[in-house]
Amino acid sequence: MSINSAHLTYREHELYLENVRLQEIANALGTPAYVYSKRAIGDAVEALRQAFAGIDHRIHYAVKANSNLAVMRHCLDLGCGFDIVSSGELSRVLAVGGNPAQVLFSGVGKSIEEIDFALKADIGCFNIESAGELTRLRERARLLGRQARISVRVNPDVDAGTHPYISTGLQQNKFGVDPDQALALYAAAEDDPYLQIIGIDCHIGSQISEVEPLLQALANLLLLVDELAARGIELAHIDLGGGMGVTYDNEAPFDLEAYGSGVHRLMAGRSQQVLLEPGRYLTANAGVLLTRVEYLKLASHPDAPNFAVVDAAMNDLIRPALYQAWHGVLPLHESGPARTTLQWDIVGPVCESGDFLARSRALDLDESAILAVTSAGAYGMVQASNYNSRGRACEVLIDGDTFRLVRRRETIQDQLRLECGE
Repeated sequence: MSINSAHLTYREHELYLENVRLQEIANALGTPAYVYSKRAIGDAVEALRQAFAGIDHRIHYAVKANSNLAVMRHCLDLGCGFDIVSSGELSRVLAVGGNPAQVLFSGVGKSIEEIDFALKADIGCFNIESAGELTRLRERARLLGRQARISVRVNPDVDAGTHPYISTGLQQNKFGVDPDQALALYAAAEDDPYLQIIGIDCHIGSQISEVEPLLQALANLLLLVDELAARGIELAHIDLGGGMGVTYDNEAPFDLEAYGSGVHRLMAGRSQQVLLEPGRYLTANAGVLLTRVEYLKLASHPDAPNFAVVDAAMNDLIRPALYQAWHGVLPLHESGPARTTLQWDIVGPVCESGDFLARSRALDLDESAILAVTSAGAYGMVQASNYNSRGRACEVLIDGDTFRLVRRRETIQDQLRLECGE
């Protein structure tokens, strides 16, 4: 079994995150429960800063990865700005005391209401993704008597080599515009009194394992930066997005130092500030999902699997069903050397054959076991749902040897109060 976080360790056969025994959290708060490590998030931010030392840069945490207010406040305390994709996320930034001037607003479908809210908040930059969006933003800024700071998101047609659902930098993806369209948008915005051009940006996908596609995307952007400069349009920043891969199993770690060195080389002699939008990279391996075994179903046929039915389900963690994503599974109590292991499919109680968290895992289980699903700090709770009228899990934040509840468990009353009966 691989453990992919330095802060997740076995001590005397008990699983700890930082200095908290995870069994204590399960006992106190029940399961399913998302549990996050403050220290792991801080270490990831510091690793980014070290890799980009010597480059004028700024980190904007991508809220979509994990929007818990306590996690966001921690990122703010670490000096991060924010990358958002909805007005709801902007409301969360404001709720934790974030500076709107340090907010980047990405996303292809910004509504009038979202644009108005962001203009009134005076956010740092709108990342423009289409000609229609630029027209709408200009009109709303004029009506509100505001000036919108803008960057155009360029689709550099670079293959990030990742899952097609999280690839965003190819021509067949819905995100951004091609270079010729980008030049036309900059020309349209150049002399508009309600628009201020400040940057250029791209984001070619998530869970990228190799440095080269990211550096190729930057090289492509720099061609446009030079073309814009030749036309008299000078940019203040170059936004590289996020996408740096993390280890879920035994993958080679993303070479952050090589990425930083490559950006340093390409940016030599240039005045623009580099912006980064990490999300998964900061939180994925800072979190686990605790879940309790409800039943064990032994295989009735040699070709059939053994099933461990747990109390977490695809509504709690949809990544395995949606992306065929791999998550580690660790028992909170490590078996001794004489353990008897079987191959288990870890499945939930939801009425779908696609309701699984992991398949074919060698584990020594009994019907009192509690498991930690690893690498669950990103795109876990934020994608959770109430399918089968299930309440969403609670969330817990660990700081050293203490833990606190940062979102209570959702009840059926929470769901019913939003509905209008006959």
